Amino acid sequence: MSPFILICVFVVAFLLGYRIISNVPSLLHTPLMSGMNALSGVIVLGALTATTLAGSPLSVLLGAVGVALAITNVFGGFDVTHKMLRMIEGKNRQKRARPELLDA
Repeated sequence: MSPFILICVFVVAFLLGYRIISNVPSLLHTPLMSGMNALSGVIVLGALTATTLAGSPLSVLLGAVGVALAITNVFGGFDVTHKMLRMIEGKNRQKRARPELLDA
């Protein structure tokens, strides 16, 4: 496949992904992040496999960069999900401590 086609696929995937994610309601963000964390784990395995089967040193280098970025994505996704769950837990704790907040 030519590099031009690969770059076009990347740009279209980027724009489409951004458009889809920007329209997700905040209520669905945490379940979506949990699903994406699982998918990112599969992406790490795919990047490791591609790096292992790479033939040239440049392919190995790009594969290693892909593995590093995928692992960063997994840890970042878990961190964001954990922070969001702590925020929700904090709001629930405040409501239990001050029942008058339930009326608001």
